[in-house]
Order: sequence, then C-alpha cells, then structure tokens
Amino acid sequence: MQEKALRGLQGGVLLFVGSALMWAQSISLVVRNHGHTGHDSQPETVAGPKSVNRVAAQESYGKLPVYFEANRGQADQRVKFLSRGTGHTLFLTSKEFVLVLTKPEQTAHDKREKREETSRTVLRMAFLGANPQSRVAGREQLTGKVNYFIGNDPKKWHTSVPTYERAQYQNLYPGIDLTFYGNQCQLEYDFVVRPGADPKSIALGFKGADKLEVDLQGDLVLQTAAGPIRQQKPFIYQEVNGVRRKIAGGYVLKNIHQVGFQVASYDARRPLVLDPVLFYSTYLGGSGLDLFSSSGNVAVDSSGNAYVTGLTESPNFPSTSGSFQTAFGPGSRDVFITKLTPTGSGLVYSTFVGGNNEAGGYALALDSAGSAYVTGYTNSSDFPVTPGAVQSSLGGLSDAIVLKLNATGSALIYSTYLGGSNVDGGNGIAVDSSGNAYVSGQTQSTNFPTTAGAFQTSFGGGFSDAWAAKLNPTGTALVYSTYLGGSNPDGSYAVAIDAIGSAYLTGYTSSSDFPTTSGALQTTYGGGGADAFVTKLNPTGSGLVFSTLLGGTGDDDGIGIAVDSTASAYVTGQTSSTNFPATPGAFQTAYGGGNSDGYVAKLNPAGTALVYSTYLGGSGGDDGSGIAIDPSGNAFVTGGTSSTNFPAVNPIQPNNAGGSDAFVMELNPLGTALVFSTYLGGSGTDYGVGIALDTLPNPNIYVTGDTNSTNFPTTSGAFQTTFGGTYDVFVTKLANIVLPPGATSGKVTGGGTVNVTGGIANFGFIVQAQSTTGQISGDVQYVNHASGAKVHSVAFTTFTISGNTATFSGTCTNNALPCTFTVTVQDNDQPPGLDSFVISVDGGAPEGGTLRGGDIEIH
Repeated sequence: MQEKALRGLQGGVLLFVGSALMWAQSISLVVRNHGHTGHDSQPETVAGPKSVNRVAAQESYGKLPVYFEANRGQADQRVKFLSRGTGHTLFLTSKEFVLVLTKPEQTAHDKREKREETSRTVLRMAFLGANPQSRVAGREQLTGKVNYFIGNDPKKWHTSVPTYERAQYQNLYPGIDLTFYGNQCQLEYDFVVRPGADPKSIALGFKGADKLEVDLQGDLVLQTAAGPIRQQKPFIYQEVNGVRRKIAGGYVLKNIHQVGFQVASYDARRPLVLDPVLFYSTYLGGSGLDLFSSSGNVAVDSSGNAYVTGLTESPNFPSTSGSFQTAFGPGSRDVFITKLTPTGSGLVYSTFVGGNNEAGGYALALDSAGSAYVTGYTNSSDFPVTPGAVQSSLGGLSDAIVLKLNATGSALIYSTYLGGSNVDGGNGIAVDSSGNAYVSGQTQSTNFPTTAGAFQTSFGGGFSDAWAAKLNPTGTALVYSTYLGGSNPDGSYAVAIDAIGSAYLTGYTSSSDFPTTSGALQTTYGGGGADAFVTKLNPTGSGLVFSTLLGGTGDDDGIGIAVDSTASAYVTGQTSSTNFPATPGAFQTAYGGGNSDGYVAKLNPAGTALVYSTYLGGSGGDDGSGIAIDPSGNAFVTGGTSSTNFPAVNPIQPNNAGGSDAFVMELNPLGTALVFSTYLGGSGTDYGVGIALDTLPNPNIYVTGDTNSTNFPTTSGAFQTTFGGTYDVFVTKLANIVLPPGATSGKVTGGGTVNVTGGIANFGFIVQAQSTTGQISGDVQYVNHASGAKVHSVAFTTFTISGNTATFSGTCTNNALPCTFTVTVQDNDQPPGLDSFVISVDGGAPEGGTLRGGDIEIH
C-alpha cells in the first residue's frame, strides 16, 4: 500500500487521492496503495513515489522515463494525451481514461511451430458527474520529442510531438484536480481536493471489469479478463499534537460498476498524513573501506545534528580541523566519529580515533550536552586511553572500548579498554540523564571484568557470552558488569534503558540453558542455529527483571532494541523460522520466503507476552537492524532486503535498485499496518544499519548504513554526493513533509536551536516554491521550550529570497489552536552559529536570532 497526503488548510482540507495504474491502483486521502495480484498474467510492477513528495527524491533520481504525449493527430481526436509502456497504452480523454493492457501468449498450431499471439484487455475509468469543460493540460514539458513516420504519405507524419512529465485535469470536479504522472515505467494518478471541496463528489465508473467488490480487508478488487486488479484499503490519519490519529474511511460501492470514497469527520485545520521525502542524503567515506557495524551507530541532538560512528580504512576519510585526531592512525582501521549539520550540507566535526592496529566504532549515544559516547573494539596496544580509566591496557586479542568525546569533537573526556584475555567487543551503548554509560557486547574471555554482586560473574561456557556493563559518568569505575549466557555461544547486539536505569538487552543465544525468568514469554529454546533473547536487568545489574527467548525452529537474532515511556520493549532482527511467534492481526503473519525475514516484536512491560509481533519480508533475504520509537508508539525500522517484493508503502523508492537495498519503514502503534515503507539504495549492495528520530513534534528520521553503489541516492547540496570507494557510509534524513513535483524557483531548508526569553527553542523547516505555478509548499516546526509554544505550519502565503535572506509566512497551529506565522532566516554559509532564525506568531514579538547550533541552507 502507498499513502498520500491529506494536508489541512485553514477553512478546508487539501486531499490527495492517488492511484497507481496498470495493474494496481491506490487511493489516498490519503488514499494510496500499490500492489495487485493476478492469476494468469505477469503484470508490471506498479509502485512509485507519489507526486506530492517527488521533488526531493527527484534531485537524486533524475528524469522519469514515463512521459505523456500531446495528441497531435497520432490518435483519435477525443484523446488529449497518451502514454505508452511495456504491455500497456493509456489514453486520456476529457471524460475518462482508457487503459489497454496487452499480454503475449504462445499458441501451438502443430508440433513444429509455435506462434505468439497477443490478448488485449481494455479497462475504462469514467469520471462520473465531472465537469465536461475540464481542461487537460501538460505539465513540466520534457526536452524529448516524439516522431511518427507511418506510411509513405509525409502529410500523415507527425513530428516534434511535445512530451510532458505530467498530465493534469483542471477542476475535474468542483475544487478537485486530477494529475497523472509516472516513475520508472509506472503510471500513477492523484486527485487533489482543495479546501472547501467535497471528496464525496468523486465518482468513478468502470468498464472492462466483470465485477467490483470491496473485500473484508477494505481492498477494492476489480475482476478482469487479465486477472484481478487490487486496490488496497486507504490508510487515513491525522496529526494532532504530534499524535497520529487514524481517520476512518475507504472505498464505497455506489453500484456494481461505480466507486466513490467515504471519509469520517476530521479537523480541517490540521494536516493529515505527512509523507516522507529525502531531506538530505549523503555519502560519507574515503577511498577505502568505510562501514557501520551495529544498529546503534546514529544519534540526533535537539538541533537536528546527526552523529555517527563506524570504522574506516580510508586515510582520506573526511576529518575536520581542530578535531581530536585529524589524521588516520598507523594501524589498518580507525574509529570515526562524525557530526553532520542539520541540513546534511557539512560537517560540524569529524575525527579519527585509533592506534597501531585495528579499531572500530560500533555504537554511539548522546547526552544532553552533546557529548558522544562510543563503544566498539580494538586490538591496538596504544589505543588512546585517559588517566584513571577503568582499564588502561589491552587485555587480550581484542578488547571492547568505551569512550566519551566532548561536544566539539576536540577532546576525549574519557576513554577505556574493557576486556579479558581473549576476544571482546562492544556492540551497544546507551546513556542516562546522569551521564552513566550502559554498554553491551560479546566476549570470549573467561576473565572479562565483572563486579561483585552482579547477576552472573562467571563465564557461562561455549564459544562466547553476552555481557553488560554500566560505567560511571567519569569513566573511572564500573557501577556493574555482568556476563549473560549459557553453555553455548551467546552475544548481545544492542542495549536500551528506561527512565529508572533498567537495561534492556537483545542478541542471540544457542544455549538451551540461557538464563530466563519464570513466567517469561518463552523459556524453552526454539532450536535452529540460535534464538533471539530479550533481557531486562535491574538498575543495579544484580538481577533479571525478566529474560525471555524469542524464536522458532530456525535461526533467529535480536539486532536492535528500543524502549517506550511505558517500559515496553521493541525488538527487530532476522529470522529463518517459519514458526516465529507472530501475533494474530499483525501486519505480516506468515514467513515471506528466502533465507530470512525481518521482524518487529513489542513485548509488554513484564516480558510475559507479545503486544504484537510481525514478520517483515518478501521472497528474498530480509532483516531488521535498527529500531526507534516515537511518542505515539510508531516503530521506525531500517535494515536490508534482497527481495523484489519487499512491502513498499508510500515509498520514496518503490523498487529494489540492485542486489540488495536498505529499507526504511514505519509500523503503526498496533503493529497491524505500515504507515510507509521504502527501499533506499542503488545498483550495488546497500544495507540500513541504524535509525534515530529527532525531538520535533512530527519527528524527522535519520538513517545510516553501508553502500558500494556508485549511484546511491544523494541530494543536491549534500556534504558528499559522489562515491568514495570500496564501501562508503551513507547518512540519510527523511522528513515527513509533503512536496509537490516539478522544478523550483526557490528552496530553503534548515534546523537547529535558538535562544529565546527564559530558555531555548528548536526548529526545523523545508520550504519551496514551484517555478511553473508559484505554489509554495513545505513544513515548519517550532518548539519554544520556555513558553511551551508548539507551532506547526498548515499553509504558506508568501515566500521570498533576497541574497542570503529568506522570508516565508502562512497559517499554522500553536498547541492545536489556529495561528499565523512569519519566519525570516539568514544563510551566512558558516555553520554552526552564524546563521539565524526568527519567527513571529500571530504578529507577536519576534523570537530567535543567531543559531546556538544548526544550519540553514538557501538553495
């Protein structure tokens, strides 16, 4: 399914009702969805980015191959525009669209000869009750021309026929436009319902379908000679004070051949369904190998700066002057720690940390002061450690490392080894409000440092154990340190903490005697190569609050973990178990196929039951890696997929672009449906590793991973738009913003913090004007932490750029009440600190000024 946007404007609502054509359609009041099933035919794939958000993605993906020809005599005079593709031709008339589907069929006439014949199915969708005077116009003319040299009469030839990216019916119904567009040989259409218009006036009549029905899932199914065409149930919701509230609605059959839409009541002042776009996307790497290795490698501060860590073999990995270590060390691998500006256009700092051999950063966390805490591994005997550290020398073949970097990236506040005489590594890290660091990982050492009174002070056996440790704020002592494991291999990949300092760990175990608690969800080992586990340690590390296995008869791993405000744990990872415990009514209850699927599971606070559990996957290999939770309980997940049929909903990138791609998705709070899901990648191998959310009311999504694709989607103005070599890191920010397609006459983006009376405020925005229509679109969010004001844009009325200054204004909501706003920003090209952001709400006193931190870019 793919969703569209329903953006509220003062006095009305802007409604996008989008559908993909050819063999699937979608509707959106979002009403969008993609996906169909056919029996005898082999249909084209029909998922694609929506027109409302294609601009940012278009900066990466270039011109679209689907185009619309103006009719210059090459078709019946009733046809205004036509579009041709493999297996279909689309004709747009003033009253309907006509879709001709063709399918080759082999017919054997005798044993020696096989002939290929073609069957045709014609599907017509009439606009019932529409404006007969509606004008059909081309939008965004392309440079390419079409020529027809048919027959030997030059007078009947048609040359230099113009082509367009989109074809639009203007005012098809009162206040409603219809736009057709395409992406990568896929056709889609949107109804755009302006404020004051009634979506119930839309009525579609179908011919060429033997039967229409709305099934029990709310999907619209059109039975045709070519097989069924399925339009999934519309997904409709509205943002209210940062909380997503589902709006009831869907298809309604007006008679056996007519379809309309019904929508429950909603607040027309508020936006409904904000769709994701690429705010920025950048490579980060040099000429060698640059990688992320753990799900917790990205974090975001209150200004929208993204912090990442990983490992690099590139001597020319980008570093910044004044950072702790500006040159690659004498060893073969170094840790890198990089802080990007909120617009992804530059580095606030980037530093190496390493010694005479190998070192890598596996996970990162932030405190409120902007200090970065990193764990990973090293086998360097001269890795930089600080006086008084927990462990000042390398203990064995390799040790875990834990370090704290100051807010400017210029110095180590502390750095320590942590390990025994064998191989040890740190995979997960979290930080509490007091600056205590919670770390987890894997150890092969029977003398890994543990503390008296810890839950498990002895090595459990087998190849390895998981471990968990809590370091004091100065990094000089262990508050606690414990093994966690049984008699076979075990390891922890991630750790999260709740408000009282309980640590939640996930990872894998092959031990039938892995420590579990009475009454836990699953106390018996499922079998296969391993089970995932979810363990909650008490704040002192002396006991288990709960500990449970999670898995079936195949191989299962827990890779990422997050905890919400109610102490419910969310886990993602990979499974090859066809009987992995999925819950009834979950988004995907059956194994998708291939060698693995991803999954998302939510456990109740006691660890005794699943709130929900769902597979995530298609017919190839899929796995979840990173997970983050917003205040409403939506789960945001990233990972990797080699499936060509991985579920895509509202995607920025609808199809797998290479052997494997990263994916990014949002699962609703009940675990029953995807809010959006998109591929993210190029023609090589791409993998999503970490994910984080910022603190704005409608959070932006920050995704990290690895790529060897030379055409990974990057955005104009990003820090590094070209591939460095071997493998690069990528950092991508997705904003839940609706943007229309087409070239822009101006665009400004930004995010950060400013001083206000009595405290600070944070903001984020993207605003642009279309060059052809002058339409202003985008999103502004502003939170004044001193006054409590929460301002969110609804519509824009003005937008001007003069030199390094941009001003935009419009209508908004302030803590759910209608308001107006005016914003003036300056891009002084020297982030951070010299750009400025000033906002006035309802004509009141200006707030803001020079940025405390952040960045503003006028494009």
